[in-house]
Amino acid sequence: MTDPVTVAIVDDHPLVRAGLRALLEDVPDLRVVAEASDGDEVPALVAEHSPDVLLMDLSMARVGGVEATRALRDAGSATRVVVLTSYSERARVQQALAAGAVGYLLKDSEPRDLIAGVRAAAQGHVPLDPRVAGALLPENAAPPEADVSVLSQREQDVLGEVARGHANKQIARRLGITEGTVKAHLGNIYRQIGVLDRTSAALWARDHGLA
Repeated sequence: MTDPVTVAIVDDHPLVRAGLRALLEDVPDLRVVAEASDGDEVPALVAEHSPDVLLMDLSMARVGGVEATRALRDAGSATRVVVLTSYSERARVQQALAAGAVGYLLKDSEPRDLIAGVRAAAQGHVPLDPRVAGALLPENAAPPEADVSVLSQREQDVLGEVARGHANKQIARRLGITEGTVKAHLGNIYRQIGVLDRTSAALWARDHGLA
């Protein structure tokens, strides 16, 4: 039997935390292992419980979700952060994903979509609410008919890892190359497919079957 996906919830509203816990604990393959009310509690929470997935609010009193997510990324944590917020503005989405979040969901999502997002994050995918995914595509993004054949096999491998939410260091380790080589490949990939940032590249990869 597969072990359940362990989940932590970070939100400054007790009612939100209680509702999320009740929802997730009703799902057999998910288990809530910890809660926190502010981003400054996240490092200790993750150190103690090592959750597979952490649902992160953005706006909290002392330390916000972006800062807390960045701290986890910089510490090399394996916990996969999925932002769960009411904010859908493009800038907020980009900041969160740039800080290391692997997904971005909205609090008014259907319960089944939230559950699917947690599972997807645990499996190495990039759960994005469709309402924010579309907003992330830059105006000069490559058209849908652009073909993956413009990329070498190694570039496709790197891009696929990006779409699964892996950081450059993880990609380097998984593919047996240096982190500098990963960065060089990403620069070429961005130019080849006509995107400006990592998030747009991940979306392009998903649209073209690389993740």
